[in-house]
Amino acid sequence: MEGRTMKLAAAPLLLLALALAGCATPEARLRTGLQDAGLSKAMAACMAERMVDRLSLVQLRRLSALGSLKDKHIADLTLDQFFRKIRALKDPEILTVSTSSAAICALR
Repeated sequence: MEGRTMKLAAAPLLLLALALAGCATPEARLRTGLQDAGLSKAMAACMAERMVDRLSLVQLRRLSALGSLKDKHIADLTLDQFFRKIRALKDPEILTVSTSSAAICALR
């Protein structure tokens, strides 16, 4: 009976660990996507950390539509072209958060 009690007591801890692991996934995906688009690891990490805290999961998924940037490097794009792709998502909050995150992270 003691083994069963220990398993029941550990269940909430396991659920909490799984929930926390799930929270890290969007940031990791966004960070990787930004790196694939040509940002440095430091810039991608900084922007992903800020953006994940400010955008919903739905908005973060919409950002994955920017996969067309994957084959291009940001250095090959003008800033206008990059933000045109973000504006094409037609979500002012994504544009605002992306722009402010890029500016703040560039100054760090």
